[in-house]
Amino acid sequence: MLRSALTLFAVITSSTCQKYGCLEGDTHKLKPSPEPNMHECTLYSKSSCCYVDFTEQLAHSPVIKVNNSYWNRCGQLSKSCEDFTKKIECFYRCSPHAARWIHPNYTAAIQSVPLCQSFCDDWYEACKDDSICVYNWLTDWEWDESGENHCKNKCIPYSEMYTDGTDMCQNMWGESFKVSKSSCLCLQMNKKDMMAIKYLLSESSEESSSISSSEEHACQKKLLKIEKLKGEEGEQTR
Repeated sequence: MLRSALTLFAVITSSTCQKYGCLEGDTHKLKPSPEPNMHECTLYSKSSCCYVDFTEQLAHSPVIKVNNSYWNRCGQLSKSCEDFTKKIECFYRCSPHAARWIHPNYTAAIQSVPLCQSFCDDWYEACKDDSICVYNWLTDWEWDESGENHCKNKCIPYSEMYTDGTDMCQNMWGESFKVSKSSCLCLQMNKKDMMAIKYLLSESSEESSSISSSEEHACQKKLLKIEKLKGEEGEQTR
């Protein structure tokens, strides 16, 4: 049954890709395709909008920069903070679903991707003691002639820059993400996303900004079922 659920996810992925393709960023493919030898972002290896070469930049810790954007302008990120930053970078660059939330005015950007409150809280907790000099990573840097980013302001802890996980998720990448009111119809940047995506990509979810209680219940039920099956599989392999 777990295999059936994973097959369902593959079907959803395929149909979504045909409808949306990939974002039009500088590292994106035109259409998603498998990348079995990815160095990082392996969550999207079966259907990826990024090439394997891109993931080499994220494969080693600490990450110094991605393309011309330096991650260490306020010192090297802690491993836990870096891991969350990688998840966000991987989603934007590699996810075959990112174009579902394409920005209406800029086809290389995303807008209002629903993140789970728990993910945002955990991300904030992981980064709160690290330092940062920009509130909005997309607009607040000073860029030099070579396209590299530099701080305009002094470095301060994440915990001083952002009030909490909600503030960070909804502002660090501009309009890219929002915190969902649902605990299931939202993304966590892990394998659990497959059930949330099933409902987020349904016509009713797509056309409505409100969360259907029936969709929420169905999502929670499916998620619990998959977790139970995974637990049973784990017991059998011991």
